[in-house]
Amino acid sequence: MNVLFTCAGRRGYLLKYFKQELGDNGLILAADMQLTAPALAFADKKIQVPAVYDASYLEVIKDICQKEKIDLLISLNDLELPILSPQFDDFLEIGTKILVSNMYVIDICFDKLKTIEFASKLGIKTPRTFTNLELAIEAIQNGELSLPVVVKPRWGSASIGIEFPQDVEELELAFKLGKKKLKRSILDTISQTDFENSLLIQEMLPGKEFGVDVFNNFNGESIAVYAKEKLAMRAGETDKSALRDCPILEQQAILIGNNLKHIGNIDCDFFVSDNEIYLLEINPRFGGGYPFTHENGGNFVKAIIQLMKDSEVSNLSCFNKMYDIPYAKHDSLIQVGL
Repeated sequence: MNVLFTCAGRRGYLLKYFKQELGDNGLILAADMQLTAPALAFADKKIQVPAVYDASYLEVIKDICQKEKIDLLISLNDLELPILSPQFDDFLEIGTKILVSNMYVIDICFDKLKTIEFASKLGIKTPRTFTNLELAIEAIQNGELSLPVVVKPRWGSASIGIEFPQDVEELELAFKLGKKKLKRSILDTISQTDFENSLLIQEMLPGKEFGVDVFNNFNGESIAVYAKEKLAMRAGETDKSALRDCPILEQQAILIGNNLKHIGNIDCDFFVSDNEIYLLEINPRFGGGYPFTHENGGNFVKAIIQLMKDSEVSNLSCFNKMYDIPYAKHDSLIQVGL
């Protein structure tokens, strides 16, 4: 089985996990717009490609899949998912399965307002959210919304543009500056979908934050869930974490998975505040917190390989669980090529 990772970036651990499972029974290829992307150092073959919004991008990726006989394509970038998802059948015709959900799923996860609407229909709480600055300020003055608040892009990725205003003046500045920065960021293209409502103002919840991985088979059925308490964050990703036994949180995550009917992994962010559970967002891909799931017994990589071969996960050892063992990411240096 040959596996291609697109927008590989810094996720070298995923390439290593797949290499460990495949051994000599396949190749790991990685593509990125920069040959100095760290993850490429862990691939059997690295390939430089255009940016995802380049007009030639899809044809370049398709050519790679045909030439290299790619069986499985895995994207590691939010912005690429809406580009690849409509091409699922076209890639399948050339023998490549894309690990991507349909556009219904991608749209709900990528658009945080649609995420809130989806959660509400399932009876899952979400933080109080505004897209209008004046209405948010009015809510603060009426005591319906407390400072500090969170300002973030409606279509966000990698914690780009997130601010935490402490007072109304900071909120006004952060909101106006955020709109300007969106136009200069990689999020500009998707934000033009509804630029007037492209920034969110959300209440900041106290309590504990959890990252929950929900694994579905290729029929969209949830078969594993891992709830990890986030002990520390850095640059928008989980930096320290421990798997916890949280049945109620797991139930809500499975409810999301069974109704969303995604394929593969989703990464759900929850807050537990005053014994209430709130959904913050859903990422329909391998998230930055996946290695904590993997090291605590959730081998989604092995499960995916089994699904590719047999259409079912027969080896339930993929889903062992080891609770309350903290893990932390660490920095290391690798040589990158040009």
